[in-house]
Amino acid sequence: MRWHPLRLTTPVKQHVFGGRALADRLGRTGLPSGPVAETWEVSDVDGEVATVTEGPSAGRSLRELLAADPAGLLGDRPHGPRFPLLTKFIDGTRALPVHLHADDATARRLEGEPNGKTEAWHVLDAVPGATALVGVRPGTDRERLRRALLAQDFDAVMRRLPVRAGQTVYVPGGTLHSFGPGTLVYEIEQTSDIQQHAMPWRMEDGAPLGERERAANIERLLAEWRPEPRPEFQPGLSVPVADSVVRTVLCAGPYFALERWTAGRSARIARTFATAQVLSNAGAPVTVTSGDWTGRLDRARTLLLPAALGEVRVAGPADVLFGYVPDLEADIRAPLTAAGHGPAALAALGEGLWPGTREGGGTPP
Repeated sequence: MRWHPLRLTTPVKQHVFGGRALADRLGRTGLPSGPVAETWEVSDVDGEVATVTEGPSAGRSLRELLAADPAGLLGDRPHGPRFPLLTKFIDGTRALPVHLHADDATARRLEGEPNGKTEAWHVLDAVPGATALVGVRPGTDRERLRRALLAQDFDAVMRRLPVRAGQTVYVPGGTLHSFGPGTLVYEIEQTSDIQQHAMPWRMEDGAPLGERERAANIERLLAEWRPEPRPEFQPGLSVPVADSVVRTVLCAGPYFALERWTAGRSARIARTFATAQVLSNAGAPVTVTSGDWTGRLDRARTLLLPAALGEVRVAGPADVLFGYVPDLEADIRAPLTAAGHGPAALAALGEGLWPGTREGGGTPP
């Protein structure tokens, strides 16, 4: 195939927790009127499969491209029939529903899906005093959780954490969670749309649920809940790359890694890669060059860079995010250890980063 940076269609979700932050605070254009909760920047979810909008591959779906040339798109990384990453901008103007996504084993057992959904949130903006609910308090058992969810007494059983711009939290599948109000995040996750939530209303339109339906939803949630993960927000680990260029690893695990790269006005980000990169712009518009392709990437917009391209350059000033499926040793452990970061710091990034550590922001015992 003749590979090039891919601009993709981005489904928009107008769930009731959204507002206008993506337009008003990030300057995202082309959004519909009314509340906008999510833009799906790269998606291979059934029913929401992204399509290329320009260039030689225009009109082809992401799933078609993966089937036609998996090595050209993903390199040597393991994959199934779907592109493995789902990325979103999410506006939590109002609080998201308290919900969870099954882990891999539970998704296969109860949902008939090939994988679950571990995710991570990188906070782009948050109002003073913003918080998130992430995981349950120690000692919370199933019956106590059931009673609290039915009563909507979430603080009785869940951990409420402060939220600050620039921080990231890795949320393993099966972890009960919510964030907002007043929180704007970039989310990276496994490709899946399975979820169970505990609210007495529908997420799509706020319509009330009947008591029987709501109770059944909570029972399904409890069947997929994992009590162990207690993730923490953390600032990421930085590695100087060149004058005025800094790479910060925000989170990492077996499913994905997310990095934030910044460059000063006279600098340039030069990144080589062996697998597909989801490049999203968190700052002012930038010029991106890869191979013989050069184009503009506006704020809150995304390019998908196939593995076959192998390199990308971003002219400064720049503030961009790179999401990808990592080789944990080569991409994460080795460079961060060489930069002086120790086992506890690496373990806090996610899971699978240090033997004997807990997942989701754990530390060595």
